[in-house]
Amino acid sequence: MAIAIEAQGLSKRYRIGQLQAAYGTLRDSLARVAARAVGRDEHNEVEEIWALRDVSFSVSEGEVLGLVGRNGAGKSTLLKILTRITTPTTGRAVIRGRVGSLLEVGTGFNPELTGRENVFLNGSILGMKRREIQQKLDQIIEFSGVEKFIDTPVKRYSSGMGVRLAFSVAAHLEPEILLVDEVLAVGDAEFQQRCLGRMEDLSGAGRTVLFVSHNMQAINQLCDRAIWLEDGRVMEDGEPSDVVTHYLHSTWGSGSRISWRDDESAPGDDLVRMLSVRAIDEDGETIDTIDVRRTAGVEIRYRVLREGSPLFAKLKVHDRQGDIAFNAMDIAPHWEESSETGVYSTTAWIPPNLLNEGTTSIDVALCTLRAPKLLQHAAWYDAVSFYVFDPGDGDSARGRFTGQLRGVVRPLLEWTTERLDA
Repeated sequence: MAIAIEAQGLSKRYRIGQLQAAYGTLRDSLARVAARAVGRDEHNEVEEIWALRDVSFSVSEGEVLGLVGRNGAGKSTLLKILTRITTPTTGRAVIRGRVGSLLEVGTGFNPELTGRENVFLNGSILGMKRREIQQKLDQIIEFSGVEKFIDTPVKRYSSGMGVRLAFSVAAHLEPEILLVDEVLAVGDAEFQQRCLGRMEDLSGAGRTVLFVSHNMQAINQLCDRAIWLEDGRVMEDGEPSDVVTHYLHSTWGSGSRISWRDDESAPGDDLVRMLSVRAIDEDGETIDTIDVRRTAGVEIRYRVLREGSPLFAKLKVHDRQGDIAFNAMDIAPHWEESSETGVYSTTAWIPPNLLNEGTTSIDVALCTLRAPKLLQHAAWYDAVSFYVFDPGDGDSARGRFTGQLRGVVRPLLEWTTERLDA
Protein backbone atom coordinates (compact mmCIF):
# COMPACT_ATOMS: atom_id res chain seq x y z
CA MET A 1 0.00 0.00 0.00
CA ALA A 2 1.24 3.49 -0.86
CA ILE A 3 2.64 5.74 1.87
CA ALA A 4 0.73 8.99 2.50
CA ILE A 5 2.87 10.45 5.30
CA GLU A 6 6.52 9.70 5.95
CA ALA A 7 8.58 11.22 8.77
CA GLN A 8 12.31 10.55 8.96
CA GLY A 9 14.32 11.60 12.00
CA LEU A 10 12.24 14.68 12.79
CA SER A 11 13.66 16.90 15.54
CA LYS A 12 12.66 20.40 16.55
CA ARG A 13 14.65 22.70 18.83
CA TYR A 14 13.32 25.89 20.39
CA ARG A 15 15.16 28.61 22.25
CA ILE A 16 13.67 29.99 25.44
CA GLY A 17 14.87 33.02 27.34
CA GLN A 18 15.85 36.55 26.36
CA LEU A 19 17.61 37.50 23.15
CA GLN A 20 18.89 40.99 22.37
CA ALA A 21 16.79 42.65 19.70
CA ALA A 22 18.34 44.25 16.65
CA TYR A 23 17.13 47.60 17.93
CA GLY A 24 15.54 48.83 21.12
CA THR A 25 14.54 51.79 23.23
CA LEU A 26 16.82 53.86 25.42
CA ARG A 27 15.30 52.10 28.42
CA ASP A 28 16.27 48.70 26.95
CA SER A 29 19.83 49.89 26.40
CA LEU A 30 20.12 51.20 29.96
CA ALA A 31 18.74 47.90 31.29
CA ARG A 32 21.40 45.97 29.37
CA VAL A 33 24.15 48.24 30.70
CA ALA A 34 22.89 47.70 34.26
CA ALA A 35 22.77 43.93 33.75
CA ARG A 36 26.37 43.86 32.55
CA ALA A 37 27.42 46.05 35.48
CA VAL A 38 26.23 43.40 37.95
CA GLY A 39 27.80 40.61 35.96
CA ARG A 40 24.65 39.21 34.35
CA ASP A 41 24.82 38.60 30.63
CA GLU A 42 21.43 38.27 28.95
CA HIS A 43 22.78 35.84 26.39
CA ASN A 44 23.61 33.38 29.15
CA GLU A 45 19.90 33.17 29.99
CA VAL A 46 19.01 31.58 26.66
CA GLU A 47 18.08 27.91 26.99
CA GLU A 48 17.28 25.33 24.37
CA ILE A 49 14.60 22.66 24.51
CA TRP A 50 13.87 19.86 22.07
CA ALA A 51 10.15 19.59 21.33
CA LEU A 52 10.84 16.58 19.09
CA ARG A 53 13.74 14.12 19.11
CA ASP A 54 14.40 11.81 16.15
CA VAL A 55 10.75 10.95 15.39
CA SER A 56 10.27 8.52 12.51
CA PHE A 57 7.10 6.79 11.27
CA SER A 58 5.02 6.29 8.17
CA VAL A 59 1.27 6.28 7.54
CA SER A 60 -0.28 4.31 4.70
CA GLU A 61 -3.06 5.63 2.50
CA GLY A 62 -6.42 5.11 4.19
CA GLU A 63 -4.89 4.48 7.61
CA VAL A 64 -6.08 6.30 10.75
CA LEU A 65 -3.21 7.06 13.12
CA GLY A 66 -3.78 8.36 16.65
CA LEU A 67 -1.22 10.39 18.60
CA VAL A 68 -1.36 10.30 22.41
CA GLY A 69 0.81 11.87 25.08
CA ARG A 70 0.88 14.43 27.83
CA ASN A 71 0.69 18.17 27.19
CA GLY A 72 4.09 19.27 25.94
CA ALA A 73 4.99 15.83 24.59
CA GLY A 74 5.45 17.20 21.06
CA LYS A 75 2.17 16.19 19.39
CA SER A 76 1.18 19.65 18.17
CA THR A 77 4.74 20.44 17.10
CA LEU A 78 4.73 17.32 14.96
CA LEU A 79 1.48 18.34 13.26
CA LYS A 80 2.82 21.85 12.61
CA ILE A 81 5.85 20.35 10.88
CA LEU A 82 3.66 18.09 8.78
CA THR A 83 1.49 21.04 7.71
CA ARG A 84 4.56 23.21 6.95
CA ILE A 85 3.65 25.77 9.61
CA THR A 86 7.11 25.29 11.09
CA THR A 87 10.27 23.64 9.80
CA PRO A 88 12.17 20.85 11.56
CA THR A 89 15.63 21.47 12.98
CA THR A 90 16.71 18.13 11.56
CA GLY A 91 14.99 15.41 9.56
CA ARG A 92 12.39 15.55 6.84
CA ALA A 93 8.68 14.91 6.34
CA VAL A 94 7.04 13.89 3.07
CA ILE A 95 3.29 14.35 2.51
CA ARG A 96 1.72 12.79 -0.56
CA GLY A 97 -1.73 14.23 -1.19
CA ARG A 98 -3.88 17.26 -0.53
CA VAL A 99 -3.95 18.08 3.19
CA GLY A 100 -6.81 19.40 5.26
CA SER A 101 -5.85 20.41 8.78
CA LEU A 102 -7.51 21.59 11.95
CA LEU A 103 -4.76 22.41 14.42
CA GLU A 104 -6.33 25.17 16.49
CA VAL A 105 -9.80 26.64 16.85
CA GLY A 106 -10.40 28.98 13.93
CA THR A 107 -7.05 28.36 12.25
CA GLY A 108 -7.10 30.12 8.88
CA PHE A 109 -10.26 32.11 9.66
CA ASN A 110 -10.44 35.86 9.22
CA PRO A 111 -12.42 37.16 12.21
CA GLU A 112 -13.74 40.14 10.24
CA LEU A 113 -15.33 37.95 7.58
CA THR A 114 -18.59 36.08 7.96
CA GLY A 115 -18.78 32.34 8.41
CA ARG A 116 -19.87 31.90 4.78
CA GLU A 117 -16.97 34.02 3.50
CA ASN A 118 -14.52 32.08 5.66
CA VAL A 119 -15.76 28.81 4.17
CA PHE A 120 -14.73 30.05 0.72
CA LEU A 121 -11.47 31.48 2.06
CA ASN A 122 -10.52 28.30 3.87
CA GLY A 123 -11.52 26.16 0.90
CA SER A 124 -9.32 28.22 -1.39
CA ILE A 125 -6.39 27.81 0.98
CA LEU A 126 -6.94 24.04 0.77
CA GLY A 127 -6.70 24.28 -3.02
CA MET A 128 -10.38 23.94 -3.86
CA LYS A 129 -12.00 25.77 -6.75
CA ARG A 130 -14.93 28.04 -6.02
CA ARG A 131 -17.34 25.73 -7.88
CA GLU A 132 -16.25 22.77 -5.72
CA ILE A 133 -16.79 24.78 -2.55
CA GLN A 134 -20.22 25.92 -3.75
CA GLN A 135 -21.27 22.32 -4.32
CA LYS A 136 -20.35 21.37 -0.73
CA LEU A 137 -21.53 24.60 0.93
CA ASP A 138 -24.94 23.40 2.12
CA GLN A 139 -23.48 20.21 3.61
CA ILE A 140 -20.75 22.18 5.39
CA ILE A 141 -23.19 24.64 6.91
CA GLU A 142 -25.68 21.96 7.96
CA PHE A 143 -23.00 19.80 9.60
CA SER A 144 -21.54 22.75 11.52
CA GLY A 145 -24.89 23.63 13.11
CA VAL A 146 -24.28 27.38 12.80
CA GLU A 147 -26.84 28.03 10.03
CA LYS A 148 -28.40 30.97 11.90
CA PHE A 149 -25.04 32.70 12.21
CA ILE A 150 -23.41 31.80 8.90
CA ASP A 151 -23.61 35.43 7.71
CA THR A 152 -22.33 36.83 11.02
CA PRO A 153 -18.66 37.85 11.39
CA VAL A 154 -16.63 35.02 12.91
CA LYS A 155 -15.25 37.34 15.60
CA ARG A 156 -18.69 37.12 17.23
CA TYR A 157 -18.64 33.31 17.31
CA SER A 158 -18.03 31.37 20.48
CA SER A 159 -15.07 28.97 20.51
CA GLY A 160 -17.48 26.07 20.09
CA MET A 161 -19.12 27.62 17.03
CA GLY A 162 -15.72 28.37 15.54
CA VAL A 163 -14.45 24.83 15.87
CA ARG A 164 -17.70 23.42 14.48
CA LEU A 165 -17.37 25.45 11.30
CA ALA A 166 -13.61 24.90 11.02
CA PHE A 167 -13.94 21.13 11.35
CA SER A 168 -16.85 21.04 8.93
CA VAL A 169 -14.84 22.88 6.26
CA ALA A 170 -11.75 20.70 6.72
CA ALA A 171 -13.74 17.45 6.66
CA HIS A 172 -16.19 18.18 3.83
CA LEU A 173 -13.73 19.48 1.27
CA GLU A 174 -12.52 15.89 1.07
CA PRO A 175 -8.78 16.23 1.57
CA GLU A 176 -6.72 13.16 0.84
CA ILE A 177 -5.05 13.60 4.25
CA LEU A 178 -6.80 15.07 7.30
CA LEU A 179 -4.76 16.25 10.30
CA VAL A 180 -6.83 16.95 13.42
CA ASP A 181 -5.49 18.27 16.74
CA GLU A 182 -7.88 17.74 19.68
CA VAL A 183 -11.02 18.98 17.93
CA LEU A 184 -13.07 16.87 20.32
CA ALA A 185 -11.98 19.03 23.27
CA VAL A 186 -14.47 21.68 22.14
CA GLY A 187 -18.13 21.08 21.50
CA ASP A 188 -20.86 19.04 23.09
CA ALA A 189 -21.10 15.25 23.11
CA GLU A 190 -23.43 15.18 20.09
CA PHE A 191 -21.00 17.18 17.96
CA GLN A 192 -18.06 15.08 19.11
CA GLN A 193 -19.87 11.96 17.96
CA ARG A 194 -20.61 13.55 14.59
CA CYS A 195 -16.93 14.44 14.22
CA LEU A 196 -15.93 10.85 14.90
CA GLY A 197 -18.53 9.63 12.44
CA ARG A 198 -17.24 11.99 9.76
CA MET A 199 -13.65 10.89 10.29
CA GLU A 200 -14.77 7.25 10.08
CA ASP A 201 -16.50 8.07 6.78
CA LEU A 202 -13.31 9.65 5.45
CA SER A 203 -11.17 6.69 6.46
CA GLY A 204 -13.72 4.29 4.99
CA ALA A 205 -13.44 6.19 1.70
CA GLY A 206 -9.68 5.65 1.66
CA ARG A 207 -8.64 9.00 3.17
CA THR A 208 -5.72 9.18 5.57
CA VAL A 209 -6.36 10.64 9.04
CA LEU A 210 -3.83 11.66 11.69
CA PHE A 211 -5.70 12.33 14.90
CA VAL A 212 -4.38 13.88 18.14
CA SER A 213 -6.60 13.49 21.19
CA HIS A 214 -6.67 13.10 24.97
CA ASN A 215 -9.89 11.10 24.57
CA MET A 216 -8.66 7.51 24.85
CA GLN A 217 -12.08 6.09 23.94
CA ALA A 218 -11.99 8.02 20.65
CA ILE A 219 -8.43 6.83 19.92
CA ASN A 220 -9.47 3.20 20.41
CA GLN A 221 -12.69 3.57 18.47
CA LEU A 222 -11.36 5.46 15.47
CA CYS A 223 -7.72 4.53 14.96
CA ASP A 224 -6.07 1.59 13.25
CA ARG A 225 -2.80 2.39 15.00
CA ALA A 226 -1.50 4.70 17.73
CA ILE A 227 1.79 6.37 18.62
CA TRP A 228 2.66 7.48 22.14
CA LEU A 229 4.95 10.53 22.35
CA GLU A 230 6.81 11.40 25.55
CA ASP A 231 9.28 14.32 25.84
CA GLY A 232 9.41 14.55 22.07
CA ARG A 233 10.29 10.89 21.51
CA VAL A 234 8.29 7.92 20.27
CA MET A 235 7.70 5.65 23.27
CA GLU A 236 5.49 3.09 21.53
CA ASP A 237 3.94 2.50 18.12
CA GLY A 238 1.33 -0.24 17.76
CA GLU A 239 -2.22 -1.41 18.41
CA PRO A 240 -4.33 1.41 19.91
CA SER A 241 -5.55 -0.62 22.91
CA ASP A 242 -2.00 -1.63 23.86
CA VAL A 243 -0.56 1.86 23.40
CA VAL A 244 -3.40 3.49 25.35
CA THR A 245 -3.04 1.03 28.23
CA HIS A 246 0.72 1.61 28.54
CA TYR A 247 0.32 5.38 28.22
CA LEU A 248 -2.32 5.50 30.97
CA HIS A 249 -0.18 3.23 33.14
CA SER A 250 2.70 5.71 32.79
CA THR A 251 0.49 8.74 33.41
CA TRP A 252 -1.37 7.44 36.45
CA GLY A 253 1.27 5.02 37.72
CA SER A 254 1.42 6.04 41.36
CA GLY A 255 -0.42 5.43 44.59
CA SER A 256 -1.33 1.82 43.89
CA ARG A 257 0.55 0.45 46.90
CA ILE A 258 1.42 1.55 50.43
CA SER A 259 3.27 -0.33 53.16
CA TRP A 260 4.82 0.30 56.56
CA ARG A 261 8.27 -0.76 57.74
CA ASP A 262 7.30 -2.08 61.16
CA ASP A 263 4.44 -2.38 63.64
CA GLU A 264 5.45 0.82 65.41
CA SER A 265 5.02 2.99 62.31
CA ALA A 266 1.96 1.12 61.00
CA PRO A 267 -1.56 2.37 61.69
CA GLY A 268 -3.42 0.41 64.35
CA ASP A 269 -3.61 -0.25 68.08
CA ASP A 270 -2.82 -3.06 70.52
CA LEU A 271 -5.20 -5.42 68.69
CA VAL A 272 -4.10 -5.10 65.06
CA ARG A 273 -1.58 -3.31 62.82
CA MET A 274 -2.05 -2.68 59.12
CA LEU A 275 1.02 -3.86 57.15
CA SER A 276 0.25 -2.96 53.53
CA VAL A 277 -2.50 -2.12 51.05
CA ARG A 278 -2.34 -2.49 47.29
CA ALA A 279 -4.56 -2.48 44.21
CA ILE A 280 -4.30 -5.72 42.25
CA ASP A 281 -5.72 -7.48 39.20
CA GLU A 282 -7.17 -10.99 39.04
CA ASP A 283 -3.65 -12.46 38.82
CA GLY A 284 -2.57 -10.73 42.03
CA GLU A 285 -0.32 -8.24 40.21
CA THR A 286 -0.16 -4.65 41.48
CA ILE A 287 -1.98 -2.30 39.12
CA ASP A 288 -1.97 1.43 38.44
CA THR A 289 -4.65 1.22 35.76
CA ILE A 290 -7.49 -1.20 35.14
CA ASP A 291 -9.75 -1.91 32.18
CA VAL A 292 -13.31 -1.09 33.23
CA ARG A 293 -14.33 -4.57 32.06
CA ARG A 294 -11.90 -6.32 34.41
CA THR A 295 -12.17 -7.20 38.11
CA ALA A 296 -10.10 -5.01 40.44
CA GLY A 297 -8.95 -6.08 43.89
CA VAL A 298 -7.92 -4.22 47.03
CA GLU A 299 -5.59 -6.35 49.17
CA ILE A 300 -5.07 -5.51 52.85
CA ARG A 301 -2.36 -7.26 54.88
CA TYR A 302 -2.37 -6.95 58.64
CA ARG A 303 -1.02 -8.48 61.82
CA VAL A 304 -3.30 -9.49 64.68
CA LEU A 305 -1.34 -8.87 67.89
CA ARG A 306 -3.65 -10.49 70.41
CA GLU A 307 -6.90 -12.35 70.65
CA GLY A 308 -9.91 -10.10 70.70
CA SER A 309 -13.25 -9.37 69.10
CA PRO A 310 -13.67 -10.71 65.55
CA LEU A 311 -11.95 -8.42 63.03
CA PHE A 312 -13.15 -7.53 59.53
CA ALA A 313 -11.94 -5.23 56.75
CA LYS A 314 -13.87 -2.26 55.38
CA LEU A 315 -13.52 -0.11 52.23
CA LYS A 316 -14.76 3.31 51.27
CA VAL A 317 -14.46 3.96 47.53
CA HIS A 318 -14.29 7.50 46.13
CA ASP A 319 -14.63 8.67 42.54
CA ARG A 320 -12.46 11.25 40.75
CA GLN A 321 -14.39 14.16 42.33
CA GLY A 322 -13.95 12.72 45.81
CA ASP A 323 -17.60 11.68 46.11
CA ILE A 324 -18.32 8.39 47.88
CA ALA A 325 -19.11 5.67 45.35
CA PHE A 326 -19.88 3.04 47.97
CA ASN A 327 -18.89 1.46 51.29
CA ALA A 328 -18.24 -2.25 51.60
CA MET A 329 -17.21 -4.57 54.42
CA ASP A 330 -16.20 -8.21 54.77
CA ILE A 331 -19.18 -9.99 56.27
CA ALA A 332 -17.85 -13.57 55.94
CA PRO A 333 -17.49 -15.39 59.30
CA HIS A 334 -13.69 -15.76 59.40
CA TRP A 335 -13.66 -15.84 63.20
CA GLU A 336 -15.77 -17.82 65.62
CA GLU A 337 -15.51 -16.12 68.97
CA SER A 338 -12.41 -13.96 68.63
CA SER A 339 -9.59 -13.11 66.24
CA GLU A 340 -6.39 -15.14 66.49
CA THR A 341 -2.86 -13.80 66.40
CA GLY A 342 -0.95 -13.95 63.11
CA VAL A 343 -0.49 -12.22 59.73
CA TYR A 344 -3.49 -12.16 57.41
CA SER A 345 -4.39 -10.95 53.92
CA THR A 346 -7.92 -9.88 52.99
CA THR A 347 -8.88 -8.91 49.44
CA ALA A 348 -12.04 -7.13 48.33
CA TRP A 349 -12.96 -7.77 44.68
CA ILE A 350 -14.73 -4.99 42.77
CA PRO A 351 -16.74 -6.44 39.86
CA PRO A 352 -16.20 -5.31 36.26
CA ASN A 353 -18.33 -2.62 34.62
CA LEU A 354 -19.14 -0.97 37.92
CA LEU A 355 -16.68 1.86 38.54
CA ASN A 356 -16.85 4.95 36.36
CA GLU A 357 -13.84 6.05 34.37
CA GLY A 358 -11.18 8.19 36.01
CA THR A 359 -9.22 7.96 39.23
CA THR A 360 -10.65 5.76 41.99
CA SER A 361 -9.26 6.17 45.51
CA ILE A 362 -9.79 3.80 48.42
CA ASP A 363 -10.00 4.35 52.19
CA VAL A 364 -9.36 1.17 54.18
CA ALA A 365 -10.02 0.17 57.77
CA LEU A 366 -9.88 -2.84 60.08
CA CYS A 367 -12.82 -2.91 62.43
CA THR A 368 -14.71 -4.78 65.10
CA LEU A 369 -18.41 -4.59 65.70
CA ARG A 370 -19.92 -3.37 68.92
CA ALA A 371 -23.58 -3.16 67.93
CA PRO A 372 -24.79 -0.91 66.61
CA LYS A 373 -21.41 0.80 66.01
CA LEU A 374 -18.24 -0.04 64.12
CA LEU A 375 -14.98 0.39 66.00
CA GLN A 376 -11.99 1.20 63.78
CA HIS A 377 -8.73 -0.25 65.10
CA ALA A 378 -6.58 0.58 62.04
CA ALA A 379 -7.50 2.96 59.22
CA TRP A 380 -5.79 4.80 56.39
CA TYR A 381 -7.49 7.38 54.22
CA ASP A 382 -6.72 7.50 50.48
CA ALA A 383 -4.59 4.39 50.98
CA VAL A 384 -4.40 3.46 47.30
CA SER A 385 -5.68 4.77 43.99
CA PHE A 386 -5.85 3.49 40.45
CA TYR A 387 -7.12 4.72 37.10
CA VAL A 388 -10.13 3.11 35.46
CA PHE A 389 -10.26 3.34 31.67
CA ASP A 390 -12.44 2.07 28.85
CA PRO A 391 -10.43 0.84 25.83
CA GLY A 392 -13.53 0.96 23.66
CA ASP A 393 -12.76 -2.24 21.74
CA GLY A 394 -15.37 -4.52 23.23
CA ASP A 395 -18.46 -4.58 25.44
CA SER A 396 -18.82 -1.27 27.23
CA ALA A 397 -21.55 0.43 29.21
CA ARG A 398 -21.40 3.42 26.87
CA GLY A 399 -21.19 1.62 23.53
CA ARG A 400 -19.86 3.99 20.88
CA PHE A 401 -20.54 7.13 22.91
CA THR A 402 -17.18 8.84 23.49
CA GLY A 403 -18.11 11.35 26.18
CA GLN A 404 -17.87 10.97 29.93
CA LEU A 405 -20.84 9.26 31.55
CA ARG A 406 -21.83 11.19 34.64
CA GLY A 407 -22.31 9.57 38.00
CA VAL A 408 -20.31 7.65 40.54
CA VAL A 409 -20.82 4.19 39.03
CA ARG A 410 -21.53 3.06 35.46
CA PRO A 411 -22.80 -0.55 35.52
CA LEU A 412 -23.39 -2.57 32.37
CA LEU A 413 -27.05 -3.46 32.75
CA GLU A 414 -28.95 -6.20 30.99
CA TRP A 415 -31.46 -4.78 28.51
CA THR A 416 -34.25 -6.54 26.64
CA THR A 417 -36.04 -5.32 23.52
CA GLU A 418 -38.96 -6.89 21.72
CA ARG A 419 -40.99 -5.90 18.71
CA LEU A 420 -44.64 -5.51 19.58
CA ASP A 421 -46.24 -5.16 16.13
CA ALA A 422 -44.80 -8.34 14.60
